[in-house]
Amino acid sequence: MPQALYESSLKSLPLLGRGKVRENYAVGEHRILMIASDRLSAFDVIMGEPIPGKGALLTKMALFWFDKLDGIVPNHLTGEDPLSVVTGEEREQIRDRAMLVKRLKPLPIEAVVRGYLAGSGWAEYQKTQSVCGVALPAGLRNADKLPAPIFTPATKAEMGDHDENISFEQAAGIIGIELATRVRDISIQLYRRAADFALTKGIIIADTKFEFGLDADGTLTLMDEVLTPDSSRYWPVESYAPGSNPPSYDKQFVRDWLEAVRIDGQPWGKKAPAPALPAEVIANTVQKYEEALQRLTA
Repeated sequence: MPQALYESSLKSLPLLGRGKVRENYAVGEHRILMIASDRLSAFDVIMGEPIPGKGALLTKMALFWFDKLDGIVPNHLTGEDPLSVVTGEEREQIRDRAMLVKRLKPLPIEAVVRGYLAGSGWAEYQKTQSVCGVALPAGLRNADKLPAPIFTPATKAEMGDHDENISFEQAAGIIGIELATRVRDISIQLYRRAADFALTKGIIIADTKFEFGLDADGTLTLMDEVLTPDSSRYWPVESYAPGSNPPSYDKQFVRDWLEAVRIDGQPWGKKAPAPALPAEVIANTVQKYEEALQRLTA
């Protein structure tokens, strides 16, 4: 198993911020060194144990998808070598797990696209027969394929808070109707291309989350990670069966364990601190991420 990186500690660049998984360092005024650590968050809580090699797998998968989605919308990659902006001693910390990207003004919403009914979408549908204000047919089951992919935006939570699903109208109120419409249409286009390709590799992408920013000229740009198991639900085609949660290639394995774990006889309250992940849960999570990447790139 590779050496795990729970948190980077670069001295040669100013730290802009640490997210749940990624850390951003300023490279001059116009670029950012984005590092994917081996941290894992579930239910918006960061686990205390790293998933060794996860950051490198996420980075490899994100770069794969940026390439596949080329031509739909500009992305934040500069094409420059991340190792070129750190000192020789710092290179091993970031090798294979960093991207050197353009510095953008992030949009304050997350662009979620759902092709299947799952997770918070399924929970909402059971109460309202809709998801984020999008009305859906009656009688759908957990994990059913939707008639067409739907755009279900969310607000970006501060660290430790939960992202909140919002309607398209609420998103338009935050970023303006014209930009919200472009984000919606582009997000659905990105999802369709990725989902169609993944199906040829035996993988269903049930839903995913895109992030966008604006460059200095106001150009809408795809940023952050894209279509990784951290931001998407990946289901193997061969074990997909509507009516229950299908086995998945993402962190659902960790979520399921956290839902089942008991602390002093009580369920975990989905607030920090998280219960310690057993070694077999960590190993299985690494294996799922690796298998997803291998299938997609085979």
